[in-house]
Amino acid sequence: MPRHALSLLRRSALCLSTLLACGSATLAQTPSQDAAAAASTAWLGGIVAPLQLNGTLAKVQESGRIAIAHRDSSVPFSYLDARGQPIGYSIELCKSLVQAVQFAVHRPVDIQWVPVTSANRIEAITSGKADLECGSTTSNRERQKTVAFSPTFFVAGTKLLVRKGSPVREYTQLKGKKVAVTSGTTNEKTMNDLSQRFQLNLQIMPMRDHAESFAQVTSGAADAFATDDVLLYGLIARTPNGRSQYNVVGDFLSYDPYGVMFRKDDPQLAKLVTDAFHALAADGEIERQYRRWFQRRLPSGQTLNLPMSPQLEVILESLAATQKE
Repeated sequence: MPRHALSLLRRSALCLSTLLACGSATLAQTPSQDAAAAASTAWLGGIVAPLQLNGTLAKVQESGRIAIAHRDSSVPFSYLDARGQPIGYSIELCKSLVQAVQFAVHRPVDIQWVPVTSANRIEAITSGKADLECGSTTSNRERQKTVAFSPTFFVAGTKLLVRKGSPVREYTQLKGKKVAVTSGTTNEKTMNDLSQRFQLNLQIMPMRDHAESFAQVTSGAADAFATDDVLLYGLIARTPNGRSQYNVVGDFLSYDPYGVMFRKDDPQLAKLVTDAFHALAADGEIERQYRRWFQRRLPSGQTLNLPMSPQLEVILESLAATQKE
């Protein structure tokens, strides 16, 4: 083996052993609600560090810091705990991505948390304010013209939340009624398209975030709140006696695959993110995090009890199979 190649292998091995020892401590600056569920680092063995860094990875290597955009109320993906710290399924997956970034840049990396909304999350990535966006963002063709996405880590769809006793059971019964949506979401576009196509004359009420949209229904200002089904279940779970006060109704009105968002035209970061997701799926870490956030008790005390969908099972199996090839 050439001397320079041997040197590179030794350097990579040293970097991996160092990260296994100290990487968790670096990420632990944001306390975990469930230390027993902390991500294993064994999957890092499937990551190949670039020989020479560029783009986002070069910037992170120089600064020792990565900026992660998060949401305030996207339960259980990306939201704030009682101490104001970002937690959730997406947050844990992004912490794993940061471990991969540490390995690639050969140094510990601090996380700078950047709060975003549905309306400004894309701009946060394109402007460079954030390097990764870890929330509940749908990856679709229109957005892919502007930003890049990781492989899919969840599949959702638009449904309606209404108060118990509401006569509304499907979108066609909303004709002329007020519907809250969160500004900048695919759900907003879905409801506008349905209103126009079927002449429903919906009174669309765009709100800043999911919590504000939900509040329109709780206060009686809106007849329904339209967003991804899993987010509706999460909001109900966080609300005292929520299951006795609200229903999620209707058929799926859209197909929404979630991905981690990052800057377009950064092939080195894109490869690292994709390779990391393949490795995480093969290791079983994505499935473990799913169980933690969708099938076990949340920090708030409630449980979603949401089994993994057949679509997501197939996606994760495909990601894992690609890693093993």
